[in-house]
This record gives sequence, C-alpha cells and structure tokens, in this order.
Amino acid sequence: MADNYLERKMEEYRARPASARRKPAANLEKLFLKNRSFRGYDSRFIVRADQLRRIIAVNTRIPSARNQQVLRFRPVLADEAPKVLAHIHLGGALPELHLPLPGTEPNAFIICCSTVAENRYVDMDLGISAQSMLLQATEMGLNGLCIGAFAREPIRQAFALPWEPLLILAIGKGAERIELTEIGAAENHAYYRVNGTHYVPKVRVEELIIE
Repeated sequence: MADNYLERKMEEYRARPASARRKPAANLEKLFLKNRSFRGYDSRFIVRADQLRRIIAVNTRIPSARNQQVLRFRPVLADEAPKVLAHIHLGGALPELHLPLPGTEPNAFIICCSTVAENRYVDMDLGISAQSMLLQATEMGLNGLCIGAFAREPIRQAFALPWEPLLILAIGKGAERIELTEIGAAENHAYYRVNGTHYVPKVRVEELIIE
C-alpha cells in the first residue's frame, strides 16, 4: 500500500508543469532592489568572521577576465575596523552630512587587492567580484557598500598588505531607508536625502536601450 501511495505521488509530481516542480529560489530582482549602498549601519550588529568568509567565497564561483583570478581579499572585523574608518570617505555627493553619521559606522570590511598592476581586466574582475559579494551579503540578510574613496597607502600599511588595495566593501546591517527614483538620462544623477530617506536616481530602461 505504501508503495502504491509513493508511486501515485511520483506520477502526480511528473504530471505537474516543470515551472511548478521547481523549488522556491531567491528572486534575483528582489535581491537587486535590496542590494543598495548603505552609508549607515546598526552598530549593535557585529559581523562574524564566517559571514565575511562566505561572502568572499563567491569569488571561487564567478567569472574572471581571461580566468586570471588575481583578486585577493582581506576580511576586517570589528576589532580592526577603526584602522579602516580613519581613511575612508562615504557620501561624496552629500559632504555637508559628514557620512557616516556618528554611531552608524560599519564595523566590518573586505579589502580587495590585485596581485598584478591594475588594468582593464582587473577592473572587470573587480566589478564582477564586488557586485557578486554584495548580492551574497544581501541574500544573507546583510547590507554593504563599495568604497572607492579611501587613502590607499595608509590602508596598505595599516594591514601590511603585500599588494595595493583597489576597493573596500563595507558589510553590516543597514540602518537607513533607501528608495530608487526613475529619471531621464539628461536629469541629475546625484543621490540626495529628504527627511532621512536616501533617494537614488536611476535612468529609466527606455533610455538605456539603443534603438
């Protein structure tokens, strides 16, 4: 009887449309929407070493220009975070706010380096890597930010890095409200804040497509 029951269930499963048989998966579009650049974080949430390792691990599964795989990563936890915070700048379009606001600083980072001199292929890898790591962080319920405005040599010295740092990712639990707004290609692209909400203009898809 049990065998007949399992057999019937298997036949019902096979008869279902393929789309209905698929297991629920993370919705990529939702991840894109959640993957915003946070400049303020919940200081009570402390990122763990295993979480940063899991984020960095995506680099073993993503594309690499010429498959060169020259990127290397230095995880930074809360105990070392002040050595990064002293040399970074957030919110370049809002200098009057002096972001991050006191008490909302990120307490974990990933410093991205390259074992070869920066070139177009390294830059390709860096973009793919940064986006992939931030999407992984988002899927884990965390948030992040790409930081390009930092003092490279002091960061290199502070962590005794064998290579020059090219990019820093801040990782943590975001503590901001961020909204996307649709704009035309000729409109102002600068992000802005109104009543505590951070607005990010994005060019509408019709103007991205070349007819």
